[in-house]
Amino acid sequence: MIQPTTNDSAGVIAPAPVFFGVAIAAGYLLERLVPTSLASLANATVVGAGLIAVSIALVASAVTELMRAKTAFDATKSTTHIVTSEAFRISRNPTYLSLALLQLGLTFFFQSFWLLATGVAAVGVTHWGVILREERYLERKF
Repeated sequence: MIQPTTNDSAGVIAPAPVFFGVAIAAGYLLERLVPTSLASLANATVVGAGLIAVSIALVASAVTELMRAKTAFDATKSTTHIVTSEAFRISRNPTYLSLALLQLGLTFFFQSFWLLATGVAAVGVTHWGVILREERYLERKF
């Protein structure tokens, strides 16, 4: 259930980058403490770098479109417009998709089970704590 807010926002529990930042840090720490390795994949480093590049391009496109629409990038602030152009044609949540792709890219790059596991957790928490709340807020507002 979405928590009532006193301001015009989605009432997210925290911005999604916080969850992915914690997931990446935890994955890195766990990898240092208990080293793992995913099945060795040919060109895993190249795949990882490619996913990281796609992640950067996707978030750059999303931020550009949000700025163009003069609406908030920060999920804790009020949304003034629904954006459907550029990256938002690919995904309703391209910034969150870019975070997931970044973590997946790091997973491939370092071939780390822990980065994969913490990434799955970050996606789940982002879905529950941010996306569902944002969607309810946007349905009410627009």
